[in-house]
Amino acid sequence: MNKRPNRPFVILLVEDEPADAYLIKVALRQTRTQIELHWVNDGVEGFEFLRRESDDFRAVPHPDLILLDLNMPRMDGSEFLTAIKQDPKLCDIPVIMLTTSDVERDVLMSYQLGAAGYIVKPIELAELAAAVKGLENYWFGVVRLPEIGR
Repeated sequence: MNKRPNRPFVILLVEDEPADAYLIKVALRQTRTQIELHWVNDGVEGFEFLRRESDDFRAVPHPDLILLDLNMPRMDGSEFLTAIKQDPKLCDIPVIMLTTSDVERDVLMSYQLGAAGYIVKPIELAELAAAVKGLENYWFGVVRLPEIGR
């Protein structure tokens, strides 16, 4: 089992819809894994977080995982994913698309751009909690995440 006793798993949630962000936070609180969740509204803020470019983000940790919405203003998920995978300092962070789009071209595009997974956001809280539980089991139980740069 992939354990980190010294610190929680750090997740960056890039999501423009406050209601969806709230439901994801609630679902993550129901997991057994210790998680430190950070939420930003779009890809532009996501890069400010990752590069620690603003005073709000000077001391933030490097995330172990990014949960990324696809459809957002300013910089959408595909633009953010493309940019992060081209940045040598950030490209090792796994990015999971967590979006309402179930369109095949969005799924295919996300994987082609380097997404490590694609989850269609369930509408019901119970279904979202089950999806987050699956995410927890896989990403924080089975998978070995890199420690480089952390």
